[in-house]
Amino acid sequence: MRQTNHRAGKLAFSAVLALLASASAFAQKSTADGIAEYREMLQDGNPAELFEMKGEELWKQKRGSKNASLEQCDLGKGPGVVKGAFVELPRYFADTGKVQDLESRLLTCMEKQQGLDAKKIAATPFGTDEQKNMEGLVAWIASQSKGMVFNLPQDHTQEKQAYEMGKRLFFMRGGPHDFACASCHGADGKRIRLQDLPNLTKNPGASEGFGAWPAYRVSSGELWSMQRRLNDCYRQQRFPYPGYASDVTVALGVYMGVNGKGGKATAPSIKR
Repeated sequence: MRQTNHRAGKLAFSAVLALLASASAFAQKSTADGIAEYREMLQDGNPAELFEMKGEELWKQKRGSKNASLEQCDLGKGPGVVKGAFVELPRYFADTGKVQDLESRLLTCMEKQQGLDAKKIAATPFGTDEQKNMEGLVAWIASQSKGMVFNLPQDHTQEKQAYEMGKRLFFMRGGPHDFACASCHGADGKRIRLQDLPNLTKNPGASEGFGAWPAYRVSSGELWSMQRRLNDCYRQQRFPYPGYASDVTVALGVYMGVNGKGGKATAPSIKR
């Protein structure tokens, strides 16, 4: 009798554990679904559209000591071609001899074509007028490739090297908490508070994560570029901030973008 009761108790305990696990999974799924629905509702009136409008104006506006626009800027598809450029960046550019992402390439065009000081712009804090100009340009250019498939080139030696550098940076642990990018974004099913964390080492997480930035942050009331997003990741890891449009941020962009090959761009999106 005791053995029977013992077995019954074990079965009942197992049933309770299974019920709790099921309830927990249901709660998590419901929360994730709720956030997705919230974003979908906001997407119809995404304030990023205002930044897109500003970016298009800036693309055509004559500025700098050369009183020129950015309409002949080559983003990788030829001078002035914007459509499809976002989903192939970062990539190697022969004129600079470097792998560049969207922000660093825009800085090159601003300096060469408009006569603006690229180093000065890169050094300005986020939230300043010049950074808002950059974010507007990034939002508009990204919008011109919305729904298109990521296909970052990996033909040039420097593009391959940038991917390997980005991979090492992604998994590099350090700081007071011994964190890496991979600590939050290196496996499936991770979350922080109510936020699902995409696995950036493969699809669909890589394209969904990388392909959603720039994005309008509801919590801050601002549009954030990928540069700003990476900057905030380093802040949370308690790492020193990377330089704006630096080799570090470009390499991380290559790593995430290549991992997201085949996924669709959704930027500029909306985030909490």
